[in-house]
Amino acid sequence: MKKDIHPKYNRVTVTCVTCGSTFETGSTMKEIRVDTCANCHSYYTGKQRFTQADGRVDTFNKKYGLKNK
Repeated sequence: MKKDIHPKYNRVTVTCVTCGSTFETGSTMKEIRVDTCANCHSYYTGKQRFTQADGRVDTFNKKYGLKNK
């Protein structure tokens, strides 16, 4: 392997901009700032809302004002 061609691998702190939590990881960057993390993202916290998606037939019927039998 050639010497001095690889970037320096650092131990960095990842900071969440939304909630302020931090954790350490390895990276070639000096600092990492993320918008959301596992502590504040709605998918991981269980506060995610699922919308009921209508099927194609129901959407068609609503669009053209048809009533289901």
